[in-house]
Amino acid sequence: QKDDAHNDFYKMWLEVVRQDKGIEILMAETGLHAQFKALPNTITALFNAAKDTLGSEVDETGFTQYCHALLLDINGWASWMANQAWQAAFANEPNNLLHQLLAVRLAWDIVLWRHTEKKSPEKFLLIREVFIQQLNSTQAMQKATMAQQSFGWVWQTALELSYQQPLQNRLLNQLNTNQIVDKFFTPEVHAIFCIDVRSEPIRRTLESQNPRIKTSGFAGFFGLPIDYIIEGSKFYRPQLPGLLKASMSAVQSNRLATRNELLFKSVAAKKSSDASPSTFGVIEAKGLLKAVSLLKSSFFLSRPKAGVESLLTNDSWTLMSDNRPLDDSELASLAAGIMRAMNLTDNFSRRILLVGHASSTTNNPHSAGLDCGACGGQSGEVNVKVLAQILNSGEVRNALKSHEIDIPKHTRFVACLHNTTTDDLQYFDGANSFVNEPWTTWLVAATKAAQKKRSTSVGISNLQNTSHIKSKFEQKSSDWAQLRPEWGLANNAAFIVAPREMTINIDLEGRSFLHDYDCKRDKDFSILELIITAPMVVTNWINLQYYASVTDNQKYGSGNKLLHNVVGGNMGVFEGNGGDLRIGLPFQSVHDGKQWRHQPLRLSVYLAAPKDAISNIIARHKHVEALIKNNWLYLFQVDTDEKTIYQLQGDFWTVIESEGAL
Repeated sequence: QKDDAHNDFYKMWLEVVRQDKGIEILMAETGLHAQFKALPNTITALFNAAKDTLGSEVDETGFTQYCHALLLDINGWASWMANQAWQAAFANEPNNLLHQLLAVRLAWDIVLWRHTEKKSPEKFLLIREVFIQQLNSTQAMQKATMAQQSFGWVWQTALELSYQQPLQNRLLNQLNTNQIVDKFFTPEVHAIFCIDVRSEPIRRTLESQNPRIKTSGFAGFFGLPIDYIIEGSKFYRPQLPGLLKASMSAVQSNRLATRNELLFKSVAAKKSSDASPSTFGVIEAKGLLKAVSLLKSSFFLSRPKAGVESLLTNDSWTLMSDNRPLDDSELASLAAGIMRAMNLTDNFSRRILLVGHASSTTNNPHSAGLDCGACGGQSGEVNVKVLAQILNSGEVRNALKSHEIDIPKHTRFVACLHNTTTDDLQYFDGANSFVNEPWTTWLVAATKAAQKKRSTSVGISNLQNTSHIKSKFEQKSSDWAQLRPEWGLANNAAFIVAPREMTINIDLEGRSFLHDYDCKRDKDFSILELIITAPMVVTNWINLQYYASVTDNQKYGSGNKLLHNVVGGNMGVFEGNGGDLRIGLPFQSVHDGKQWRHQPLRLSVYLAAPKDAISNIIARHKHVEALIKNNWLYLFQVDTDEKTIYQLQGDFWTVIESEGAL
């Protein structure tokens, strides 16, 4: 009866179809409406009726497969409703929308089965016989399909090996050279970037500016389990990975009047457009104005609007939990956990840059896929500003001493943002000015170098004048008709969890997520456990999204971006004017019109940590174990002492590459 506690969606659908006689008329099927009238009133009764209608020949396994097939027919809507249940689970709230959707699909089949049986008994018996035969042969069909695909999987594995082997050789060469030194013993600047694959190229260009620059990688939400809340409104936005729940809120308590004014204008405009009685009038009234706006956008490109980010300032933040501000002791505990996870407990440089990232695009329903995945598809600006404020607080620093972390007075944390569309590196100086410090010029130089190297890959001519290249990038991000503003995380292939020294001399070509990790400083391997159960899972999600969008863009991608229409504000997109919600990435996000820009490889994960520690963590987390044992990703262990790489195959570690193999 649990499913019947909240079945408003099914009840509403039932109420509509029971009153809508037009279905019978349009389908020219006399008596069809009576079958809708006879449908059960509850989901439980409906499922029982479906089993009775199909008959005893269909066992529980067959019925489950049948239900699964019904949902796959509307995979987009089913996926959206499954996500609603996922989100509700965080709040311990009931949500059976997916069951209700399945009930609606079953109800349609019951109506058609019963109607056919009544109108054409002989035809019904034939259809039912074919249906039962097909259902009972499902397992045999699956085996035959897998046998047909076996040769394809050989080629798939060969493709993945062609990427893995050169990478593994370069990693081992780096380990085998005795020239690995701690060049960052006393860095002038330490820049901590998100692990996003787009961070790797900009990190290399920044490091190349000066040997006193150190960079490292950490999940882009910077360990802050927060929702971003706009004061004086009901607006909130999670700023953390989708598999986690926020335990506190970040509020910026200034310019309340300005915020309310902007929010009021936005909400009022939307309500006036959405209201049924005024829709046509609003469209007619705004038609000419919108035409002027379109012409202006076409011929006079301007910076993309930043949305709620336009409300952010460099002023102070308040972290709230249980409707009260966190005190300095609680903030210090939060900061200590984050700093240990970042291996940032000593050897502090004068300037530590916390570099979040965001994209900058116009008229792009898929912009969340270009923003920070670790921040839930949002800009990371909130997270870096909040963390910088916490770590710069004198009171918090005093409280951190009880956690055996002593931040020098000369150390300053600076919130920064990497624009992945233009490769601009921006810093938020607040009350302090850093314009006369050399690292600010290093950021500018890194941006120019990164833009020049990436220009040809996004269709910008390899101009010698860097200012022209910069201008072209800005035009591309401002063009409302641009289908390919940037390639996002296309061609991602690996996730390397190791000290930066292992990868610093390797050009990873923007294909690898990079998470800094030193197992010698992780005595109980709690940090490793966090990495395996959170960032590794999220990077695998991203990898599989790109993989599926290339291998079957019509089913698991969202088709032609040019034809997309946004549904319900942010629910998803239609391809055209209706149908199923489209999932995955548009064709234009993975193909440049001539060739694929993403090579569909399963993620290769390299962990520089002891094998026993990795195995124990996997054994404790069944969802992670399922990813590995069902071959959704490759898991490798890099033994820095033996200078050997092992692969986890089943329950055993197998040597893949060793010093003698080079």
